[in-house]
Amino acid sequence: MLISELATKSGFSKDTIRYYEKLGLIKVKRKERRDNNYKEYSFDVLNQLLSIQSLKGFGFTLNEITEILSLMSGNAATCGYVSDLVKQKVQLIDNKISQLLSLKEGMLQRVGSCCLPKDEKNDSSRNCPIL
Repeated sequence: MLISELATKSGFSKDTIRYYEKLGLIKVKRKERRDNNYKEYSFDVLNQLLSIQSLKGFGFTLNEITEILSLMSGNAATCGYVSDLVKQKVQLIDNKISQLLSLKEGMLQRVGSCCLPKDEKNDSSRNCPIL
């Protein structure tokens, strides 16, 4: 399939597909070209892109995805290894949620501590004391 069809089926833009190819996440062999030198992408490449999409959905970075794809190509991405990676991501997500909740609470406290009378809050000649 050509890149436009691959883009449609994978959900990635043509530029993203080219970028992933440049990074080595997907590979198109020289012989997988048409006579007019257009690249012919195989279903294996589509499956790799769908794997990349799934891994990105879990929050893995492109460097991590590169490592995982390498392991997958050698059938070395064991459940134990992948489970450990996912557990690490879950811990990062939990930490980020905690940080965001703390930030939210701090922001709400500042809004709640704004002590100007109601008519002065709309005074365009003064900056809000929250800032």
